[in-house]
Amino acid sequence: MTEKLPIRCGWHGEDPEYVRYHDEEWGVPEWDSRALWEKLVLDGFQAGLSWITILRKRDNFREAFQGFNPEVIADWGEEDVQRLLKNEGIIRHRGKIEATITNAQAYLKIEAAEGFSDYCWNFVGGAPLQNSWGSLADVPPQTALSQKFSKNLKERGFKFCGPTIVYAWMEACGLANDHLTTCFRHEELRAK
Repeated sequence: MTEKLPIRCGWHGEDPEYVRYHDEEWGVPEWDSRALWEKLVLDGFQAGLSWITILRKRDNFREAFQGFNPEVIADWGEEDVQRLLKNEGIIRHRGKIEATITNAQAYLKIEAAEGFSDYCWNFVGGAPLQNSWGSLADVPPQTALSQKFSKNLKERGFKFCGPTIVYAWMEACGLANDHLTTCFRHEELRAK
């Protein structure tokens, strides 16, 4: 008797690391401010690349960026940018590295004023948006909400946070449940 495999969204392919990410992380509501910020930074690094590229380098990023400690990163300067540009374990893109420093500074302002997690979750009314997509073709690359969210982030000093990046981040952090309705994770996450 063959074991019946669960039905998944399908965007992850067959890579075991990507499947694990889909099954255990993607779409799970994230409430921790620092973790939300880390994931937004990583989504910014992903611009123009595939997410699996970032996923495979995530531990290198965490090491290079001091565990994504915004208090540390906010004080970095050109010497740190140069150090990171030489780090072959991460994406060596000056604009994205400099944006991470700027984004740390912007994060700290929001965190001090209202809490970054509260700021983010207020955009979705404090609970994950429950979408009902039947196929990958139905899932939009961005929404009116991600456009509004992106605009607000930029007004507050963030970079590399366009509406497509913001929507991908919202999906990854569970602000929007975009697992397909046929995926075993859709109902599991709806119930949370």
